[in-house]
Amino acid sequence: MYKKLVVLTAFLALCVVIIGAFVRQSNAGLGCPDWPGCYGQIAAPDTRAQVRQDEIKWPGRSVVEAKAWKEMMHRYFAGTLAVLIALIAGLSWRLQEPLGLPFALLATVIFQALLGMWTVTLLLRPIVVTSHLLGGMTTLALAWWLALRQLPGGMIPRSVTIARLRPYAIIGFIILCVQIGLGGWTSTNYAGLACTGFPTCNGQWIPPMDFTHGFELFRSLGKTASGAPLDYSALVAIHWVHRLGALVTFSYIGWLALRLVRESGFRVWGGLLACLLCAQVGLGIASVELDLPLSIAVAHNAGAALLLVTLVTINYLIYQSSAYSRSVR
Repeated sequence: MYKKLVVLTAFLALCVVIIGAFVRQSNAGLGCPDWPGCYGQIAAPDTRAQVRQDEIKWPGRSVVEAKAWKEMMHRYFAGTLAVLIALIAGLSWRLQEPLGLPFALLATVIFQALLGMWTVTLLLRPIVVTSHLLGGMTTLALAWWLALRQLPGGMIPRSVTIARLRPYAIIGFIILCVQIGLGGWTSTNYAGLACTGFPTCNGQWIPPMDFTHGFELFRSLGKTASGAPLDYSALVAIHWVHRLGALVTFSYIGWLALRLVRESGFRVWGGLLACLLCAQVGLGIASVELDLPLSIAVAHNAGAALLLVTLVTINYLIYQSSAYSRSVR
């Protein structure tokens, strides 16, 4: 039961990340102006009479039922995930399983809940929303690693040469995490279409950019730290850096995938990594060329999560295979 619960939690964490992306890309992050309920209730408004009553209680806020329900569905899924993670931590204690990872996962999801609250109360402040996205990815990575630990030993590829790729796989994971952070910063600042056209940005390789204000961390949405309106060149800088990061990520992880394809027992993982990488780049280009349709924007976020899961799996398998190689020497 413990193993099944861990695997279920890992897949639910993936679903929560994708649902969160859907809420953000639907501009539904403030569909509910309070937390953890919605307009003071456990569910979103569902009748016109209730909507009118809530608009009176919350002056200046126009209730959009569709956005409110999207936000609440995300909260329901995230709440279920938190309960499962708490259950895993409790069972780990009772069954005398290693406690480090389950309790790190529990601490992460508690902090993630706080970030979810601050996302609403601080009105989508970019640093908070980006941190919330990264917290979701961290939860996913930890849950997935815990699920991988439930694999039987016979499913671990045995390779005496794979250990040499271990530091490169770790670097690839770090590069992907940085790129996910840049993508989150682009999304939470609504800079996804600040650069039109591809491969150039607004018809130029190096357009006018304001890096100083674009990468000010502690500011409100659409404003500088001093409260002035954020110039468009700052959004261009954010988008352009994300594109540059995509080039670095594609080059390095593409190289890593080719190296894995040459390793016995890791060819499938190398091929999967290469396919996901190409699909992710294609989705990124399509999102610009097609004016960021919701389906492609959500798929792009899902692609980042799947890349993360794949690299976590590769790092775990390399780690276990390297340990096996050391034991037989």
